[in-house]
Amino acid sequence: MTEVSDREAPRRRVPGPAKPPRPRGAVRRQAGPGARPVRRPGGARPPVSRPLRLGSPRPRLRLVGLALTLVLLAFVIRLLQVQAVDASAYTARAEQNRYVVHTLAAERGEITDRNGVALAVSEDAYDITADPTMFSAEQLKIGDGPEKAAALLAPILGQDQATLVRKLRPENRSSRYTRLAARQTPQVWKQIRDLKTALAKKAGTDHTTVNVLSGVFADPSSQRVYPNGDLAAGILGWVNADGKGGGGIEQELDKQLSGKDGKVRYAQAGGREVPTAGSTETPAVPGADVELTIDRDIQWAAQNAITEQVKKSRADRGYVIVQDTRTGQILAMANSPGFDPNDLAKADGDAMGNAALQDAYEPGSTAKVMSMAAVLERNVATPLTHVVVPNRLHRGDRLFQDDIDHATWYLTLNGVLAKSSNIGTILAAGELGKSQPAANKVLYSYLRKFGIGSYTGLGFPGETPGILAPPQKWSTSQQYTIPFGQGFSINAMQAASVYSTIANGGVRVVPTLVRGTKGADGRFTPAPKPRQTRVVSAKTAKSLAQMLESVVDDEQGTGVKARIPGYRVAGKTGTANRVDPATGRYRGYTSSFAGFAPADNPRITVYCAIQNATSGNYFGGQICGPIYKQVMEFALKTLQIPPTGAKPANLPVEYKP
Repeated sequence: MTEVSDREAPRRRVPGPAKPPRPRGAVRRQAGPGARPVRRPGGARPPVSRPLRLGSPRPRLRLVGLALTLVLLAFVIRLLQVQAVDASAYTARAEQNRYVVHTLAAERGEITDRNGVALAVSEDAYDITADPTMFSAEQLKIGDGPEKAAALLAPILGQDQATLVRKLRPENRSSRYTRLAARQTPQVWKQIRDLKTALAKKAGTDHTTVNVLSGVFADPSSQRVYPNGDLAAGILGWVNADGKGGGGIEQELDKQLSGKDGKVRYAQAGGREVPTAGSTETPAVPGADVELTIDRDIQWAAQNAITEQVKKSRADRGYVIVQDTRTGQILAMANSPGFDPNDLAKADGDAMGNAALQDAYEPGSTAKVMSMAAVLERNVATPLTHVVVPNRLHRGDRLFQDDIDHATWYLTLNGVLAKSSNIGTILAAGELGKSQPAANKVLYSYLRKFGIGSYTGLGFPGETPGILAPPQKWSTSQQYTIPFGQGFSINAMQAASVYSTIANGGVRVVPTLVRGTKGADGRFTPAPKPRQTRVVSAKTAKSLAQMLESVVDDEQGTGVKARIPGYRVAGKTGTANRVDPATGRYRGYTSSFAGFAPADNPRITVYCAIQNATSGNYFGGQICGPIYKQVMEFALKTLQIPPTGAKPANLPVEYKP
């Protein structure tokens, strides 16, 4: 064995003393400079330990702060817009949605006769209204609310269902008020209210039921009623669907009768009034009551008489006027056919007016009294002046004749009027001037004084002034036909006024229909006194009255059927060729009678005219004379006017040549 020296022999590592264990958590001492790294088994490097650092929160906080600032800024801008810029607009819209304004209809004034008898009154009624916003799909939760509501209301209101749907769905969906029907009776509103209540109860228990009538309401109103039906309908007129006068006195005095509507403004929620929200109300001022000059009983007598005669004669129409000769007040103005203002749906459109004032027609022989008035006033002749009346008279381009063939008549001027001679009237009127044109001017002036060619002064809707051309425009034939009542036109009131002027001593009093009005304070205000104009002298008027007596009292007169036992009666017949309104040509006749009584102390004038009688007699004395007698007798008894007891003048009709 080879011996190894100590130098060459490997050293043996003597283990040193054991190191105490390192306590947990003790920091491991780092190797100093030049220290050799500690080797891990397998040659792996030990992990390097780095300190943990947190991210900075400032960027995130800035982003969140910016976002919140933008949101708050948007709120601030919107708040400024609502509370400052658009404040008034939003306030108005809120007020509109919250508050409802309804009109309080003023009660229409009554119309009475001269004795206070009601002719037109107003009764309680309701305007059926709705709030369209309460029929929206959002409000009712159904899309066909207006259709269902209209289906329920249509049979009750008597209206078309589609029309009601349009009212419940207006183009302006912000509207909170629409009128479904005006002036319905309390019974109609009760039906709707009961149906509305029943639906509300059912909706409370059955959630599938919707109260489609919750937005339907009623405003107190009034309905015009005419207690006497068609009596004096031509005078009274009617009230239209808007509550305004549609004709007659209702239209002429609509402003006084209507009064002034009021308003009520209140807050609502869910279609109900909020009583604590401070409602405001402007009360309605009721209209004034109007008292007419007519007497209901005399009006009835006149209307009944003319209606029966029109039917009997199968005439187109007829009218009767009764007038107080002293005051000009109209006691009756009757038309036939008429209409019932309570039921306009059944009324004939041609009868819905006042034909006595609206019809213009040639008067015929009743106008001869004006020619005689001019002759007497100009002292051209007297009632006893002799007039030779041939069978025919050639004037201008025509050959004139009387209503009957006759031999030469030897008449007084009184006889010319009594026998209603056209030829005699032409001869007498021709003496008014040295030439025919001069005579025409004189006659024209008197016709105008009597009110021909002018409005009567009543101010009645639709009244005609008639037609009277100036004398220089009279045709060749008109120069001779106008003196006996052909070639110009009048209305019935004008004709009656002519005879009242003569009865009143030659003074024309403008006709009146209204005695006065009574306001809401109960104070009666009489109508202004009518204008008076002297037309002829009292002497001329007296002579004319005596001549008109001969027409009725003398056996040769044409008005014997107008006699009234115990009374002196003055009157005149008329039968004129009639212009057919449809063709503009002469067809048929206008039959008339005008007069007054008592003849020596006149109180009442009665005028009657019938247009185009086609059955029986058409002469004025035959069909209108009896009407005059019937109505005049009734008026004299109603007004308790006694006979004078004086004897008539009995002027001669003829003379011996």
